[in-house]
Amino acid sequence: MPIRWTIEPKSRLVSIKAEGEVTLKDAEAYLDDLVVNDAMPFAKLFDASNLVPATGDHELLMLGARIRAYAQTMDSGPIAFVVRTTEARQIIDRYINLAQANRPAGVFFTVEDAKEWLAKQRR
Repeated sequence: MPIRWTIEPKSRLVSIKAEGEVTLKDAEAYLDDLVVNDAMPFAKLFDASNLVPATGDHELLMLGARIRAYAQTMDSGPIAFVVRTTEARQIIDRYINLAQANRPAGVFFTVEDAKEWLAKQRR
């Protein structure tokens, strides 16, 4: 599975790791699980350091629209992305821009920096 995630209700944290090619269907499965488990308001640490974007403009627009719809109906916690390539950074930046969610979002080059930023957002 290109996206694996763990929902930690006690700490209100979702840890996500993307490896290899990630499609719109993969992202939708992840989002569906967040909604079903009432985890949208949780903080999210999204490790995309091994992400190989496999979505085109249409899929990215669809994902952004879905996040915008969620943002209008439910709270969404802060999200920290970890990237290591310019290509992944560009996709994540476009996603953040298209999603227009009313939540803090940051992009980092290390998991440690992302965790530190998330901890500040959660205070």
